Amino acid sequence: MIYEKASDVVLDDVFLRLPGFLSAGEVFLKLEGLNPAGSVKLKTAVALVESMERDGTLRPGSPVIESSSGNLGVALSVVCAAKGYPLTVVTDPNASRHSLRVMRSLSTEVVEVTTRDAQGGFLNTRITYIHRRLAEDPTLVWLNQYANPAGVRAHRDRTAASVHKGLGTVDALFVGAGTTGTLMGCVEYFAEHSPGTRVVAVDAVGSVTFGGPAAPRFIPGLGTSRRPELFTDGGGFEKLLVAEPDTVAMCRRVAETYGLLVGGSTGTVLAAVQQLAPTLAPGSRVAVISPDMGDKYIDTVYSDAWVAERYTGIPELAGLGPTATSSR
Repeated sequence: MIYEKASDVVLDDVFLRLPGFLSAGEVFLKLEGLNPAGSVKLKTAVALVESMERDGTLRPGSPVIESSSGNLGVALSVVCAAKGYPLTVVTDPNASRHSLRVMRSLSTEVVEVTTRDAQGGFLNTRITYIHRRLAEDPTLVWLNQYANPAGVRAHRDRTAASVHKGLGTVDALFVGAGTTGTLMGCVEYFAEHSPGTRVVAVDAVGSVTFGGPAAPRFIPGLGTSRRPELFTDGGGFEKLLVAEPDTVAMCRRVAETYGLLVGGSTGTVLAAVQQLAPTLAPGSRVAVISPDMGDKYIDTVYSDAWVAERYTGIPELAGLGPTATSSR
C-alpha cells in the first residue's frame, strides 16, 4: 500500500487478543501505536489542523502552538512539518526524553515548563505559558486539544467506528481519559450504534477530570490537573481511577506474559479491566484502546531505578494488589 503523507499511515484495523487475561472472557487490544507518530494522537493532530484550515484560522506558514505531555506533540510535529507550519510544543518534566528528542528532530520548538500548578500538575502552567505567548504574538494559533471538538469527531468517526467494524458488538469498551477526545468520541459512537456496550472511562489517581482530588502524577498520557472542556459526564459511562503503581505492574506483566511493551496509558486501562473482571459476564468480549507502545517508557515505567525513586514506601511491584477505585 502506498501513501502520500506520513500522517495518512493510520492502521485502524489492528487488534491483539490477550489469551488468558480474563479467566472467562476475551480481551482485545486496539493497537494505536503503529503509525509514524507512534500513538492514537496522530488522528487527533490531523483533525485539529484540518479543522482550523477549513475555517481559515490556519493559513500557509501560520505559527502553531500546543500543550502536550508527549504524544500529541510528536503527532503535531509530524503533521506540521509536512504542511509547513512552524510548531511550538509546551511540555513538562513528565514527558519522556525520547518524545522530546523526536519533536526536536522534526524541527519543533520544545518549551518545558517546570513549575507545578496549584493542583500539583503542570497543565495549568503550560496553558498559562501559551496565553502569554498568544498575547505576545497575535499571529500564533493555538489548536487547543482540550476544547476543540474536532478531536472528538475524529475518534467518533475513526477510532470507535473501527472498533465496531473490526470486533463487531463488544460487551465492554475500556478507554483512557486524558484530554478526553478519544473517550468522548467513543461514548458518542457507542451510544448511537451499540448502546448495549458498557463503556468504562479510566483515569489515573491524582487526576481531577472525574472530580477527585489533585495529586502529583509521574506517568504522562492519562490524567489532568485541569478538567478538559471536552469532557462531559452525562451518565452514559462508568468511571474508574487506577493508581500509578498498578499501572507499572500491569505494563511489566504484559511485557513478561505477552512479549509486548505497552505504554503507561495502556497499562492503566488494562489494570482497570483486571479490577472490574469480577463484574464482567462469562464469555464477555472486551475491547481496550491502547494509545501507544512502550518504547518511550523504557527509562521510566520499565526502569527499576525510576520506579523506586518515585514510588517509595510501597511493596515490591510484583506483589502489588489492585488499588483502583470505581464509581458509576
